[in-house]
Amino acid sequence: MKAVKSTLATLVLVSGTVLATAPMAQSATARNGVCEAGEFCYYYNSNHQGSVSDHKGSLANYGTTTPSCYTFKSAGNGRGLCIKNRAASVWNRTGQKVAVHYNSNYGGTKQTIAAGGKVNLNATLKNNNASHLVGGTSTGSYTPRDDYPYRGATSGIDRWNFYKGQCTSFAAWTVVSRLGIKDFSNQYGGGRFGNAINWDNNARAVGIPVYSTPRAGDIAVRNSGTYGHVAFVTKVNADGSFQVDEYNHVRADTYSHRRATRGTGSHQFDRFIRFKR
Repeated sequence: MKAVKSTLATLVLVSGTVLATAPMAQSATARNGVCEAGEFCYYYNSNHQGSVSDHKGSLANYGTTTPSCYTFKSAGNGRGLCIKNRAASVWNRTGQKVAVHYNSNYGGTKQTIAAGGKVNLNATLKNNNASHLVGGTSTGSYTPRDDYPYRGATSGIDRWNFYKGQCTSFAAWTVVSRLGIKDFSNQYGGGRFGNAINWDNNARAVGIPVYSTPRAGDIAVRNSGTYGHVAFVTKVNADGSFQVDEYNHVRADTYSHRRATRGTGSHQFDRFIRFKR
């Protein structure tokens, strides 16, 4: 075992994989009840009247009770109420299409709102909004590639508040670049993703669904070892195995693409975070 001390973190070599404790959380952009560029916004009343609830990125579960639920934030009718099953109109300023779903976890009937769309929810979805998905459904497979913007880096903090060269930093990059969740960071949704071993629990806490079987576009999580490991699922094979893109597993701070299986072994994954469904 080899430990390298730095001013930011202690890197520990565990079973051939270098992992790091994530930096302390930085303040994320607050929801302020103003529908700004890059946000998807609900209005309590039709025709974009009443209180506003502004959001960056997809949300699989809004919650149903205060103070843990997402609420309408601005002045006007509905202020302070949970948004689930209470929105009547929307404004999509994300730059991508957004699907509003009848059920949580992106299930049930949906209404797709085009980029820039400022519309009333239809008769099925009005006051029946339970989740929304930015960018639509993930594809059946992704092309494996090392497009990581910090190739060769072995220290320092990336733009998403993870350590450069680590599995978590590369996974964050794939969420942003391949899934289109542009505001993803260590503090996404008001939580703290931190080390790889924390990702699935934190995802659940902020309303992102986690599964025991993979789908292309999932973030695969291994919950064994001191820090765990995360990777991006590019394809699911007919035999139930799957392909992953990853950093910092086969070699420290380096890209690899490989076949993996479900389990808790050092080369396996046991949970799958579905940012997009």
